[in-house]
Amino acid sequence: MEFINDLWAPFSDFWVLTKDVLDNTAFGTSFGRILLAVAVFGLLLVARGLFARFVIGWLKRIVKRTRNEIDDHMVNALQGPVRFIPVVLGFFIATEVLQLEGTFESIALRLTRSLIVFTLFWGSITLVEPFSLMFGQLRDVLSSTMREWILKALKLLLGVVGAAAILQIWGIEIGPLVAGLGLFGLAAALAAQDLFKNLLSGVLIIAEKRFDPGQWIKVDGVVEGTVESIGFRSTMVRQFDKAVVQVPNAKLADTAVINFSAMTHRRIYWKIGVLYDTTAAQLREVRDGIESYILEDEAFASPEDVSTFVRIDSFNDSSIDIMVYCFTKTTDWGEWLKVKEALAYRIKEIVEGAGTGFAFPSRSLYVEALPNDAPEVFAPPRPDNT
Repeated sequence: MEFINDLWAPFSDFWVLTKDVLDNTAFGTSFGRILLAVAVFGLLLVARGLFARFVIGWLKRIVKRTRNEIDDHMVNALQGPVRFIPVVLGFFIATEVLQLEGTFESIALRLTRSLIVFTLFWGSITLVEPFSLMFGQLRDVLSSTMREWILKALKLLLGVVGAAAILQIWGIEIGPLVAGLGLFGLAAALAAQDLFKNLLSGVLIIAEKRFDPGQWIKVDGVVEGTVESIGFRSTMVRQFDKAVVQVPNAKLADTAVINFSAMTHRRIYWKIGVLYDTTAAQLREVRDGIESYILEDEAFASPEDVSTFVRIDSFNDSSIDIMVYCFTKTTDWGEWLKVKEALAYRIKEIVEGAGTGFAFPSRSLYVEALPNDAPEVFAPPRPDNT
């Protein structure tokens, strides 16, 4: 009997040890509760897609009854935070199932509160852009870039407030942290003066409405192309060769910027030289023909709106110059080239039809006599054939 008891004793101790481990596995709770908590959290994690689809679908059915489209955008923006709600709920239920105590209970509670705050501020940040649609009148006052900057600033502000709220949950004092950041910010400002200069320059560019994304600009010696975005530090311009150039905002604020997209019309300015033997009647026919074509063609702007001149301008060294100064209605470069090409063909026909021609640059040199002290022309002696 003693032999059997001695043989069974290790197994009995092992069972007691196993039972103790099952009852106190980790975090002061049992193995069964841990499995149940993991199962609950996993179930809610898997069901979050179904939950989000149900809630978002319910909200969409409600907002469809309204004529306003803003609430539709708000519901679409909330899809991400709504999908995260089951994660927060699953974590809370899992910690309740575990029945944590002491330090673990405090940590779990703070984590749950942090997740709730994170979800709330996440939802608020996603609602900033749809909510801004309610202030449609600001579109007439602020440019699209200014509105974009304001939205970014609001999102950043909400993010900072949310982070501060989470830090407070964990007992981190915000006051000393802000003071420390203030000293750091002062040091950073001294070390990054160019950054703040570019930031202020960007604000001035937007406030003055010098240009907007999508417009064609030119800065002599710097860049020419289409503006893609105006950032806090630099402006991204795509050149016509498709290369991207990042131009510091300070350079665009301190330099003259030509905004071609702001043109109301596009100019054609030529000087056409005809032969000197062109008669006055031929000159008048050429001038009147060009002027009639410009005035009658709908592609050109009316003289009442813009300056339009076709005049005999000057007597050049080798030609009589006719000035053609007019504007097209289109500002598109490709369309402007087509109109200019058609004008060139018509001028060619008018000049040839008048019986004259175009002059080309030439220079004549008249020599009356050689100076008396000019050297004689050297003539090499002819070889003697004898």
